[in-house]
Amino acid sequence: MLELDCELEFDAARAEEGFFPNLPPRSAVCLIEPRKEEAEPFLIRTQNLQRRLQRLLGPVDPASKRLNLRDFARGIRYRLTGSRFEQTLTYYQQARKCFPKRYRNLMRLRPPAVLKVNLRNAYPRCYVTRKMQLDQAGAPAEGSYYGPFPSRRAAEAFAERVLDLFKVRRCQIKIRRDPTFPGCIYSEMKMCLAPCFAGCTKEEYDVEVGRLVQFLETSGGSMRTAFEEEREKASEQLDFERAAALHKKVEKLDEVLRGQPEITRRIQDLHAVILQRAAEEQTIGVCGVHGGRLAEPFFLRFAEIASQPRSAEQIFRDYLESPASSQNGDLADELSLVSRWFYSNPREGEIFFREKDWPYRRILRACSRLLTPKADGPQTTPNPSQPRKPDENNAR
Repeated sequence: MLELDCELEFDAARAEEGFFPNLPPRSAVCLIEPRKEEAEPFLIRTQNLQRRLQRLLGPVDPASKRLNLRDFARGIRYRLTGSRFEQTLTYYQQARKCFPKRYRNLMRLRPPAVLKVNLRNAYPRCYVTRKMQLDQAGAPAEGSYYGPFPSRRAAEAFAERVLDLFKVRRCQIKIRRDPTFPGCIYSEMKMCLAPCFAGCTKEEYDVEVGRLVQFLETSGGSMRTAFEEEREKASEQLDFERAAALHKKVEKLDEVLRGQPEITRRIQDLHAVILQRAAEEQTIGVCGVHGGRLAEPFFLRFAEIASQPRSAEQIFRDYLESPASSQNGDLADELSLVSRWFYSNPREGEIFFREKDWPYRRILRACSRLLTPKADGPQTTPNPSQPRKPDENNAR
């Protein structure tokens, strides 16, 4: 847990002399502790701790309606942060600890949009949801989840494109297999196997759902491989018309997948590492993501590595490949934090995903880039996953 590791007592009579000058003018998360034991503390996050506390704890201006906590505060505990992601994660952990019933409202935290194939239904369908049912081990249950997406609209648009490749139902009715049922427009267009009026057997529908689930789990790789193998076989048999038709299917598949953010995948397979520049000099904040869950972050101090027997790559290996680094937090909350950071624009820091193995060399090169930024302050990169808004940097 990212603790508030700095502490100062507040004395209103000597605040201008011994309190405010000792506050660093840097970004931080701060907890203002009350004088009365029954009162709740006040948690803030700011880009300039000194200036923010001068406003909150400075002398009271009778003509101003601005919040003033000078008579409320007994002391403060704070943590300096080197990036927005570290600040958001620290604020989340402290808010969850201090305000367990309302921390989501404080952060305006909302589960991200994902696609779900509900396998508990006799005739499953794929739809967009923000609710993820978990089993006793804390893993997603009752189906396959794919995401996260930047918005519900983006998830629905992707689902429409994907479902055009399969004959899985899109309706929300209860399937009764009634031959007298008139069906819907999708069954008339041969875009659905129509289990509603017994247009297929249960086994045939299960096979089609299995193809859809495999498509989502492999991010389209299973279908691409099948198309390419059939295309090569048709070419070897000199069936060029069939090869051309299969080539068009591959192009259609590429069009469906084009522009998909790299983070969208089966939630259980979302393994990544987030790198951030830390508040300390020559230090990188490292936070792993295992199955959509955030691991306990650690800080890699490159100034101390020379005196250690382990190399930086070995330190990363010990951290990323150790199951003990995983936490037992709320999956929806932590996935929301990762999604909010990933789709922010500009995005501070870098992220690397585990495919067959971790890209350790690329991770180390990214650390070097983060430690030598082009300008003062945290290094940011444009985010192609989300268009930039003109006034986004002035939102606060």
